[in-house]
Parts: sequence; C-alpha cells; structure tokens
Amino acid sequence: MTSPRESPLLELLELLRRGAPVEQFDRPAADARSAGAGPAEQALVEEATRVALDIRRTLDQHRRREAELTALFDTAGDLAALRELDAVLRAIVHRARMLLGTDVAYLTLNDPAAGDTFMRVTDGSVSAAFQQLRLGMGEGLGGLVAQTARPYASADYRTDDRFRHTDVIDNGVREEGLRGILGVPLRVGTRVIGVLYAADRAVRDFAPDAVALLSSLADHAAVAIDSARLLEETRTALVELGVATETARAQSEATRLAAETHDRLTRLVLRGGDVADVAREVAALLRGSLVVHDADGAELARVGTDPAAPPAGPPAHALAASRSGGRAVAVDGAWVCAVLAGPELLGSITLGGRGDGLPDTERRLFERAGLVTALLLLLRRSIAHAEDRVRGELLGDLLAPAAPGRVRDTGSRAIRARKLGVDLARPHALVVLDCDPALRSRLAAEAARHARARHGLAGLHEGRVVLLAPTGDPGPLARSLAAELGQALGAPVTAGSAGPAAGPEGLPGVYAEALRCLEALHALGHTGGGAGLPDLGFLGVLLGDGADVGAYVDRVLGPVIAYDARRGTELVRTLEAYFAHGSSLARTKDALHVHVNTVVQRLERVRQILGEDWNTPAGALEIQLALRILRVSAAGPRAASAPPSSASAISARGGRPTPRG
Repeated sequence: MTSPRESPLLELLELLRRGAPVEQFDRPAADARSAGAGPAEQALVEEATRVALDIRRTLDQHRRREAELTALFDTAGDLAALRELDAVLRAIVHRARMLLGTDVAYLTLNDPAAGDTFMRVTDGSVSAAFQQLRLGMGEGLGGLVAQTARPYASADYRTDDRFRHTDVIDNGVREEGLRGILGVPLRVGTRVIGVLYAADRAVRDFAPDAVALLSSLADHAAVAIDSARLLEETRTALVELGVATETARAQSEATRLAAETHDRLTRLVLRGGDVADVAREVAALLRGSLVVHDADGAELARVGTDPAAPPAGPPAHALAASRSGGRAVAVDGAWVCAVLAGPELLGSITLGGRGDGLPDTERRLFERAGLVTALLLLLRRSIAHAEDRVRGELLGDLLAPAAPGRVRDTGSRAIRARKLGVDLARPHALVVLDCDPALRSRLAAEAARHARARHGLAGLHEGRVVLLAPTGDPGPLARSLAAELGQALGAPVTAGSAGPAAGPEGLPGVYAEALRCLEALHALGHTGGGAGLPDLGFLGVLLGDGADVGAYVDRVLGPVIAYDARRGTELVRTLEAYFAHGSSLARTKDALHVHVNTVVQRLERVRQILGEDWNTPAGALEIQLALRILRVSAAGPRAASAPPSSASAISARGGRPTPRG
C-alpha cells in the first residue's frame, strides 16, 4: 500500500509516463499542501516536481532532435533518389518550416549577372509581392547573408536597425506580415549561391539549435542545386563528346598512319631494342629531342639534348594532366606524355624542340611511342619480378620451420641473402601484411619494392604477404608500411609486426608472433593500421613469445608501485583487494580491516596517479592482469607489500613470471 508521502512522487512519475502537459506537474505539490503536509514533505515534493520538469524538458529535446534527424535523413534520401530539383527544394523548405515551427519558410538564389538574389521557393507565403522579391547584395537581412556568407537572425525585422532597409523589401515583408526572420547561407565550397529562411508573423528569438538545424537543411539544398548544375555540365560534355567522335572519324587516315609507325616501333622492340633505341627512332621521326623517365623520375634515355642538362623529370602538373586524360600535353615549349599500363603510371616521355605546335598526326605518333615505351618498361619489370621471386623464395626458406630432428641450415641462407644485399646478422623485424584478396598481387609487388629500398626481403608465405627489414623497432615499421602501402593501393592495408630477430634461426618464431599480431588487429577492429605486439598492451603480452611482461607491469602499475615504495603506502594491496571483492567498497574495507573512507581515499590516490580511466572496463582489465603477474612472480604474495622489486624481478627473468610453489 502506498504511503501518503509516496503518493505525490508516484503521481509525478505517472505524469512523466503519460507525457502530461507542464501545467499538470504543479498538481502534486498543491495536493500535498491541501493535505496538510509538513514543510519538509512539501519541500521534497517541490524538489521532485522540479526534477520531473527537467526530465520532461530533456525528453522533449530528445524527441525534437529525433524529428530533426529524421527530416535530415529524408532530405538526404530525396537527393539520393535524384528527384527533380524544384521538388527537392520545395521539400527542404517545407521541412524547414515544420521543424522550426515557423509561419513561413523560403529560399532565394543569387543572380551573378544581376548582382542580387531572387526568390526561388516559398512555403506558407500568401503575398504575391513577397514571392517575387529581389534583394540587392547587402540589402535587408537576406542580402546581408548572401553578401557575408554568415547566418543572421532578427527577433523583429521591422524595428531592427542592424540591416539596410529598402522600401521594396520592407513593403514585401509588411505585406506578408513577417516579424521574426532567420536566414542562413547556401554554400557550395566557399561560394554562396543563395539563402534559406525561416520566418514568423510574430516577434521571435531564434535559438542556436534553430540556426544549426536550418544550416543543415541549407547544406542539403546547396548539394541539390550543385548536383543539378553538374548534370547540366554532363549533358554539355556528352554533346561535345559527340562532336569529338565525328572529328575522330574525319581523321581516321591520320590514325592509320600512326598505327603503321607503331608497328615499326613494335618490330624494333621484337628485334631486341631497348628504351634508348625507341627514343632515338621517335626523336628522328618527330625531328626533336626526347627524354624518358621512369615512375620515380629517374632518367632512362636522352636523345638530342645536352647530356650535361639536369635529369629532372617533367612538371608534376603536366604529368598528372596527361595521365588523367590519356593524351600528350604541351607545357613550357615541350610535350609530355604519361607512360601507362592501364591505370598504372610506369614513367613519362618528354619531347622538346617543337614548341607548342604539334600536328594531330605527330601528336598521335608521340602518344604511340608512349605505348611502346610502356611495353619495354613492363619487360624490365618482369625481370625485376624474377629477382623478387628469388627474394621471396629465400624468405620462404627462412620462415619455414626445421623438420623434426634436423638442424636448420642457416649458413647457406645467409650466403644467399648477402648476394641479394641482405645482412641477416643484423636485427630484423618481420611484418605480415593483409589487404583485400583481389589486391594481394599488387600488395606483394609494392612490398617487394619497399623491401628492396630497405635492404630487406618480401614475398608470399602461406598465402600472406610478408616483409623482412633490418630494424629494431617493429611497431613504427608496421605503421609506416600500412600507411604507405595503403596509399599506393588506394585500399586499407593492415600490418602486424614482431621482432627483432637477432639471426635467421629466430625468424620462424617471429613470423608466428607477427601473424598473431595481425589477427589481433583484425579482431580489435584496427583494419588498415599497423602495430607490433608491444603496441597491443596486455594482448601483446598474451600473444607474444617471450614478451617482456615486466615492462608491461611497469607500464601499467609502475607509478603506483613507485608511490608505495616512496610513501610506505599499500595502494597495490588495496587494488588487489578491491578487484578481488568485485569492486565493492564495503567488502574491500572488511578484507583490509580499515574504514571505508580509507579505501575511498586510497582509490582516489590511484586515480590521481593512473588517470581518470583507471577503473573503466579496459583500464581495470589491464590493472588486474598486471596484478596477477605480480602475484605469480618470484616475490609471491609479498608483491603488494614489496612492490619496487616485483616488476624488475620479472624483467630480470627474461619477461616470464615464475609460478608460485
């Protein structure tokens, strides 16, 4: 049965459940006074009423935000459906009016030719004059928004002297009956193309939330307008493409001549010619000088130019333009053609001595020279791939575990490595790389290139791309490879590393650790990143072979252990009791035979030492694991009472805890 004191509180909860109007929340307090409640009970009911009203306001804010987000999602869906532009803009303006609860909403677009902004869409407007308004830049509230690209709001526009009033604008606003007006800019990049408004026929102050919501809707409107512009430009481009097609047909004879020249160059290649031979042939045909560079900008051939001239490659912007368009481009009195194999850039050829005037026939010949050069560079790369296969086979031999009962022959492998410029006597880290299976062959090729640059090895092992490089820091190596290879592939590359291995005999174990690190990265949702086992915290301790758990304990509990050593406190012992008793303060103080305030003070000191997140699920797990390692160390149950030696004792034993007897 409910007591009299509980009845008003239950009534407040019932009002919250039903979503009752605000005025009804005063009734429980009035009933309590009528029932003769004492001052303390009345104060309790009034405080509960205040809290209930706060909860109701919070719920109303959540409902309003949900409605706003729904409207934004609906607007995005309209854009994705590629509806007609006017329909999308009408929907956006209508949603602005509904969500902000205004009498009118409207949208204007800038007219660059006239230097003003004109009404495009309205919702809730009843005045024909208002619907046909044009605002000069800087005139009125809307003209100021269009000019400054900043939102402006006026609680009562008619009496607001912050804006430049004109008779035309004021008459239109007065005929529509508007008072409170909010306007936000429509932006495409840094360019303002119009203004979105929400307006009331009564005085109104617009809150920051209203400005933010209207700005979001304005962004959607700007996207719709810009998309329509892009569609129109696409139509124009298609028309121009048709004209270009007709031009191509008219030049078919010139194309045939270029094809014959291409055949000559192909026969030259088949007879064993190299890049320099092709460059000499093309330079003679086009009566100019020719320079060939590879993808990295290194010079491969030079014909008809000063040999002492610097071997600089073509300008980056010219090469990018030729690559994107698939055509030769003129720049600074020379012609540049990207050498491509599909979308892949293999190098470039630069033709000089012809100025900007190159007939279409000769330009096509120049472009075909790029195709032949691509063929030669692909042949060169095939040779490099053969060397990479040798490197990959050596890497596979190094990573393969020795057969049972047999000793690994590391001497011959070290000799083979030295022939490839790899010194296995140095400490080496090993990285296992992973990406989309469809890109694995490209990843292997890029990894081989990076390995050669680092004087290491790379190849496929057990279906995985593996890279071995001389370094003592596997973590930074993995992170840099994940970033660089991911950029080269245009897709996420995940890199798990381990090491360093001091000699060839340790590489199979290091490979197993790197593979476990890679699998952990995927499991933790860190696809596209790189890390070594030490970067994984306690997971690195669990996954690693011979991991330095002493260093792990020092990292997690070192500050607390040092504090106990300096002050003679028992923070480590308190943490053990706290976690052992399910984080219960009452049971912890009983276990330690101290007052609960003492436990609270000790845990507060731990928070000051370890940081705010010490008792989060992840932080608590790290601390408990470190405490367990301390407990099973040689210090045994004295780990908490004599903390300074615990972590160092673990490190001194090579990073492995000693079980207690």
